[in-house]
Amino acid sequence: MTSLPLVTVFGSLHYDIAVMGPSRPRKGETVTGTSWHPKSGGKGGNQAVSAARTGVATSMIGAVADDDFGRFLLANLKRKGVDHHFVRRDASQSTGMSVAIFDEEGDYGAVIVSGSNLILGEADVNAAHELLSRTTLLVLQNEIPDAANVVGARAVKQAGGRVLLNAAPARALSIDIQPLIDILVVNAIEAEMLAGVPVVETLEGALEAARKLAKIYPEVVVTAGGSGVAYVGRSGEEIAIEAVKVIVESTHGAGDEFIGVLAAEIASGRTMKNALQKANAAAATLVGTPEADRI
Repeated sequence: MTSLPLVTVFGSLHYDIAVMGPSRPRKGETVTGTSWHPKSGGKGGNQAVSAARTGVATSMIGAVADDDFGRFLLANLKRKGVDHHFVRRDASQSTGMSVAIFDEEGDYGAVIVSGSNLILGEADVNAAHELLSRTTLLVLQNEIPDAANVVGARAVKQAGGRVLLNAAPARALSIDIQPLIDILVVNAIEAEMLAGVPVVETLEGALEAARKLAKIYPEVVVTAGGSGVAYVGRSGEEIAIEAVKVIVESTHGAGDEFIGVLAAEIASGRTMKNALQKANAAAATLVGTPEADRI
C-alpha cells in the first residue's frame, strides 16, 4: 500500500432540493415556504467532500444517471477536489435525489429516492480494484445495497486497508458485513437498533451504547447530537467529548461532516481522540452555518 493516506468513499450520491419554511407540514397540511435551492447530497458524496476538504486524497465510487442531476453532482465532486473517475454513469437509471424541508429552528425532514445508487455492486468494485488496493480507509454507509458494501469491504481488507461503516440510515447489518467492520459510527437511534437496548441521547447514554456495541465491533463511535460523542475500543479505551456549543442554524449534513473529517484524520494516522476532536469541531462549525452560506 502507498505511504500516502487515501480515503475512498463507496456510497450514495443524491441531488438534494432544500426547501425553507416556517415549519414542517403535518399530515394533510400545506405550508408556505420562503425559499428553496438545489445542492449536492447523498451521505457518500457529502462525506467524500468533507474528507477532501481536509486536504487528504479522497476518491468516490458511486453511480449517477446520464442526466442534469448526475452532471451537477459530478461537477461538484470535481470542484471540491474529490477524484470521481469511478463514479459510474448509467443512462438506464435516474440519479438519486432527495427533498429536505427545513423549519425555522434549522431542523428538517427528508425523503430520498435512491435511483442509481441501488445498482452499485461487484462490477463497481472490480472496476476500482487498483484504487481499493491503495485505500487506507474505506468509508461505507447504508444508502447503497448491503451486498455492495460487503464486496467493497472485502476488497479493501484483502489489500490491508481498514473499513469504517456509518450505519445510517438505520437497518440491520448482515452477518457478512459485520466481521469486515473496523470502525462503526452510529447516532443514538442507530445505536439503539443495533445494540437492541434503549439509548438515551446523552454523553453517558452514548458511552454505554458504545460499550455494548464494542463487544461486537473493534471500535465504536456513538454520536449524541448536542451532547457530544463517545468512543469505545475493544482494547478498553474510552473517550467522551462534549459537543461544541454553537447557535444552531441547520443540523442538515452535520453527521456527514463529522464522518468525512473523522475518516481523513484516522487515515492520516491521528490518534482517535484527536480525530474525534477535529470531527466534533467541524460538525459544530457546519451546524452554526446557515444553509445558504454553505459552499
